[in-house]
Amino acid sequence: MRAPSFWWHPQPTLLARLLSPLGWLYGRITATRMGQTGQKAGCPVICIGNWTAGGAGKTPVALAVAVLLQQHGLNPVFLSRGYGGRLQGPVQVNPGLHGPEDCGDEPLLLAQTAPAVIARDRVAGAQLAARLGNIIIMDDGLQNPSLQKTLAFAVVDGTVGVGNGLCLPAGPLRAPVADQWPHTDAMIVIARDREPNHTSKTVPKPVFVGRLAPDPAIIGSLAGKSVLAVAGIGRPEKFVQTLEQSGAGPCTLRAFADHHPFTRPEIGELIRQSRQMQAQLVTTTKDYVRIQACAPDLAGQFLVLPVQFVAEQEHALLAFILKACGLDGHNQDQE
Repeated sequence: MRAPSFWWHPQPTLLARLLSPLGWLYGRITATRMGQTGQKAGCPVICIGNWTAGGAGKTPVALAVAVLLQQHGLNPVFLSRGYGGRLQGPVQVNPGLHGPEDCGDEPLLLAQTAPAVIARDRVAGAQLAARLGNIIIMDDGLQNPSLQKTLAFAVVDGTVGVGNGLCLPAGPLRAPVADQWPHTDAMIVIARDREPNHTSKTVPKPVFVGRLAPDPAIIGSLAGKSVLAVAGIGRPEKFVQTLEQSGAGPCTLRAFADHHPFTRPEIGELIRQSRQMQAQLVTTTKDYVRIQACAPDLAGQFLVLPVQFVAEQEHALLAFILKACGLDGHNQDQE
């Protein structure tokens, strides 16, 4: 599904208010579930989650955290549910053997940086991950109580915050912010254009700020060029904003649902449309994984624009993570 636009209005619309009783019930169920006690893993567990449904930038943050830990001499392993894939797991992702139909698109991207495990059962997945490394990074799963988290981040899109502040289906929240704060150790705010609304300003918890930086070489090649942007992510509009703010354009968006399974006819139509418009086809790394798996002979028509999470205070973020995980005495000479 694509996130409905009314979710992101600062104030609830009439439709949101009509749906709010369902949202209240959904939020109560999720909040109660989050209060359950999970099982411990054999190593520290860092959760990169968010309070809302839809794309906030969790995967780029997870990748950036993994690189920071690797540079510090640690061996992180990603743990993912494998949304969109058929495998139940636990299984280590092998990009040479697995496709998005097996394990989803995000685990394939994660596995390019560090070992990645997918598992519907997070506890079983953590047991495998602990054998592959010495620290686990969960991509999503903040609301899943089955596995105890050593450190839990909530990634927030600073442009829209938490939208109208209501719970699914009336708004984007999975549970009220007040109920999710006790299970959140820190916030990571991306592209803060304004202070995210509906977030508590009284809870003394750390807030780290960063941005998603597009690859400079790719974005430079698009300066002043007509672009047909293809995005099947939580908020496809963000992709167009990145392109336009970096100097590409004019940009036309073809938006699809998050994790959309592309078909060969769809890909062929996108190529035909771009030729008619005399525009460059540009897509995200997540979408390219699915496009390439579906039609490898046509994937070369798409230009991929990678983005990287860049923290404003990278050293402070790393120090916070190491201290929370009891690893502040760890150095690069230790294994």
